Amino acid sequence: MPPPRLALTLGDPAGIGPEVVLKALASAERPEAEAIVYGPFTALADRAQRFGLKMPQDLGARSVDIPVEAPIVLGMVSAAGGRAAAEAVLRAVRDAMEGRIDALVTAPLHKESLHAAGYSWPGHTEMLAEAAGTSDVAMMFAGGGLRVALLTIHRALRSVPDAITRAELLRVARLLHRELPRFGAERRRIAVCGLNPHAGEGGLFGNEEREVIAPAIAELRQEGLDVSGPFPADSLFVRAQKGEFDAVIAAYHDQGLIPVKLAAFGHAVNVTLGLPFVRTSVDHGTGFDIVAKGVAEETSFLAAMKLAAFLVARRA
Repeated sequence: MPPPRLALTLGDPAGIGPEVVLKALASAERPEAEAIVYGPFTALADRAQRFGLKMPQDLGARSVDIPVEAPIVLGMVSAAGGRAAAEAVLRAVRDAMEGRIDALVTAPLHKESLHAAGYSWPGHTEMLAEAAGTSDVAMMFAGGGLRVALLTIHRALRSVPDAITRAELLRVARLLHRELPRFGAERRRIAVCGLNPHAGEGGLFGNEEREVIAPAIAELRQEGLDVSGPFPADSLFVRAQKGEFDAVIAAYHDQGLIPVKLAAFGHAVNVTLGLPFVRTSVDHGTGFDIVAKGVAEETSFLAAMKLAAFLVARRA
């Protein structure tokens, strides 16, 4: 089988994406894969010169230049940075859909820069779903012995209860059940977090568990899926980390991501389930506060590259 073809997108050129991509390409731990870097060549050249790093072509990788429309100031929000970051991802998606690459490994976007450029996507997940022409996707983080899929993603916390519907829980659980074997989780034991403290405590702290979540779980179990809950979130992740479950569905963004990042920050990987191609990403942001220091670590990007290569092989 030929080595997987990985598209590495730089993310916001004002952030640490170009630095971590160059460092990952230079790492002895880099997986056996053909790497194609998508993003502004000027950002790569700047980081290489600043920090004494090698360019992609010196590391056995190819580059697809995405020019910036205006000068980029490191660590600053800009429409030019947001547009270059988005165009790199969209170009890589087109190549994936046309069979020229096997997977996307993405460095972080900056949400404000993305919006300054006129895009309405809250993040990569929504952008990728639209570009790939599918709405049946989910965000999952893997690391520290945990796999955590999110029922809701980028939204204000006050809007979360209304977004937790029976239909959406059914969709995410079915998608997760379908995808888990690719990660080596053949048993597909899925646990669902409650939204409220103590999973609602029988309705004392909220009714979402007994009115929405529990009926959806019952329907999934009738279909033969090994789904259980709702469980209090404050203890569920400990049980999952000990091996009682293969994956957890969290009700909202921070409920799911805090335990994963506490267990494995810098080594965890963000995966988009449901796309017609593999997509992985880092567990951190654009690092505007450290972008000029040369101290950004490539460990999460390396982990994302390794998982992408593994998933491509599993899919094949």
